[in-house]
Amino acid sequence: MTTTVTSGTASRTEGVGPLLRAWREQRRVSQLELALRAGSSARHISFVETGRSRPSEEMVLRLAEHLDVPVRERNALLLAAGYAPHYPETPLDDPALEVVREGIERLISGFEPYPALVVDARYDVVAANRGVMMLFDGMPESLLTPPLNAVRLTLHPRGLAPRIRNLREWRGHLLEQMRRQIALHRSEPLRALYEEVAAFPVPDTAGSPEEPAEPVAYFALPMVVEHEGRTLSFVSSISTFNTPMDVTVAELAVETLLPADPATAKYLQSWLS
Repeated sequence: MTTTVTSGTASRTEGVGPLLRAWREQRRVSQLELALRAGSSARHISFVETGRSRPSEEMVLRLAEHLDVPVRERNALLLAAGYAPHYPETPLDDPALEVVREGIERLISGFEPYPALVVDARYDVVAANRGVMMLFDGMPESLLTPPLNAVRLTLHPRGLAPRIRNLREWRGHLLEQMRRQIALHRSEPLRALYEEVAAFPVPDTAGSPEEPAEPVAYFALPMVVEHEGRTLSFVSSISTFNTPMDVTVAELAVETLLPADPATAKYLQSWLS
């Protein structure tokens, strides 16, 4: 049975105790183990979870840290305990995040000719380099109207999907990734996106790509995609900001598509040179 952690208005009515218990059970941590990590006692953790004791603001943040609770959900825990949110949620176009925006642009530009993009918690594209736009070239304008959504563009039958040689495998990977995010955040917009893209038809011809002329020892599931008559193979790498202090920044993810074989690397270098 999967434990689902709620947030938002529901968390304020439910109280912080059940929410903390749900996070602890989801992380498969005992009360004693959590107490040892947080410098508390199993008795106190039990009292907090059952509502017999109201944790201090510091204790809520400490428990959330040791349970690796996402930043947005830490604010929800604080609200449920009767405290003000600790982490701001600054719009990405706010002048206060100018350094972040400039850093993101430099980062993804530095990955060229390899594709790199930045997405938010709903997989909307915040920034993308020329390598990504190369893969999206030729798609209908209706799909390329902002805000672009990376998952929708990838799995839409008029998007990248028809060009992906191992669509069933790659689609399964993306949908499983989304299911994990939904279980962690209980985001209604993300759930709606999941239901939309999961309903996209999969061509009968979608399957595993043909074996390459020379065996390739892939170290991760590749995305094998056609581009202008060439077969390109990529492996995806995702990174996030370390110890973020803002909800917006915490939910940004940088995804890079690295060449999975020498032929792909050579083609990209020649195409964007």
